[in-house]
Amino acid sequence: MKYQSKKLYQMVLTAIFAAVIIMMAFVPWLGFINLIIINATLIHIPVIIGSIVLGPKKGMFLGFIFGLCSFLNSTFNPGLTSFLFSPFYPGGNGYSLLICFLPRILVGVIPYYVYKGMVRVMKKKETNSIPLGVAGIVGSLTNTLLVMNLAYVLFSHEFATVKGVAVDVLYGVILGIIVTNGIPEAIVAAILTIGIGKVLLKLRRM
Repeated sequence: MKYQSKKLYQMVLTAIFAAVIIMMAFVPWLGFINLIIINATLIHIPVIIGSIVLGPKKGMFLGFIFGLCSFLNSTFNPGLTSFLFSPFYPGGNGYSLLICFLPRILVGVIPYYVYKGMVRVMKKKETNSIPLGVAGIVGSLTNTLLVMNLAYVLFSHEFATVKGVAVDVLYGVILGIIVTNGIPEAIVAAILTIGIGKVLLKLRRM
């Protein structure tokens, strides 16, 4: 792919990913998949794929868009845990912005290096399913683990109150959320990262 064509391809693809993230964030139910017992979020998946295909800088930008959408949703369409993502919701403070943006920005960085590292170590083609799938899982768990653990460290009392549990048993509840939500989300992320990532990587090489 020639330089100008590659640059245009990256700009267009970045804009498409950003538009998809915004739609998934603000159109009801579009950013979630019903797995009967829980709703798995899909909004981080364009960030993961964008990181792999476009690189960490554009991945960071897409992660910022994800965080910004979360901030706006929590501020103007709040729920019980909106204090975790917006300082303008009762109970929120400056740490809310840390939870809102840091994990999402890292989702746009970490999958790229996991994917590149696995391709190099395993000596596989860039379109091989294993590096893509692992990067999808790691990217998804980056979001889940960072958000939940930062919530525990920074808002343990408020989070315990919302969940209706004592602070000393809160982390057990958080582990339950990580298992029931985080693992299915990671599996979905792996599947979609493999399917979509292969196509986009092949197009990039044309």
